Amino acid sequence: MALPSTVETILVATDFSEDAAAALDWAATVARERGARIVLAHSAMITAPAAPEFIPLDGRFYGEMRAIAKKRLDDLAEGFRKAGLPVEAELLAEPVVASILSLAERCSADVIVAGTRGLTGWKRLVLGSVAARLIRHAQCPVVTLHSADAKRHRPVRKILIATDFSEDAALAADAAARVLGEGGSDRKLVLLHVYHYPVVLSHEAPPAVASSVEEVVESAGHQLAAIAARICREDVNVEFLVDQGLPSQAIIDQARRIDADLIAMGTQGRSGIDRLFIGSTAERVLSAAPCPVLTVRMPTR
Repeated sequence: MALPSTVETILVATDFSEDAAAALDWAATVARERGARIVLAHSAMITAPAAPEFIPLDGRFYGEMRAIAKKRLDDLAEGFRKAGLPVEAELLAEPVVASILSLAERCSADVIVAGTRGLTGWKRLVLGSVAARLIRHAQCPVVTLHSADAKRHRPVRKILIATDFSEDAALAADAAARVLGEGGSDRKLVLLHVYHYPVVLSHEAPPAVASSVEEVVESAGHQLAAIAARICREDVNVEFLVDQGLPSQAIIDQARRIDADLIAMGTQGRSGIDRLFIGSTAERVLSAAPCPVLTVRMPTR
């Protein structure tokens, strides 16, 4: 998979919700620093409800709704232009996820940015939501965030890369380095590997366990150093962390501890699961992360 050296095109999916507004702010900040163009997308596909208790609406209603959506999308685009950012706006008429993924391929998006909640009012990312389906199927990295995110107006200077040394995690590390960009000694990458005991152990672990843990920590340190050597430049500060515990909680705790601007991680991992599912490390992190989360999955083709 050929990876660009920087972020050139950012596709922002918006439904005009508060979370989508946070996604727009984040994308604008990154685009300004990276010199990237922004592609705004909104799906205006409206289908008539099939349930008999719903009152059928005149066809003009749907045309008016699309016109309103186009006006809001054009207004957002104009705001970016006034800020000096190159922007395009696409009003889509197909199912939201399929149309966004298709647009991402057509415009060669380096990253898709979306809110986690949207207008449905859900307080967390749930299986079946637009954001979750984008994460499962996108051929490029996806950044998700929510309106309560305190980092929405802050440039990306410190990224926590959570890795289990899988192929997905390697792509996430590459994407994180591209988002971080060049220039400035204030940039930092923190590489984290979390291991977990397969059984519940007492405070006094037997010698065999202690020896195994030492080997795991030492091996993880070498692998983290290899990742850093591959993705880091001389002007980027690097820190290695090897932690023990439930991976999702450890990632969230470390992100809070270092005050991360972004978490980067793969969605599939070494378990071989080929989709994001309820209870996965990725989804648990997405639902409780204190900052935006960048996720990457191995392309299917």
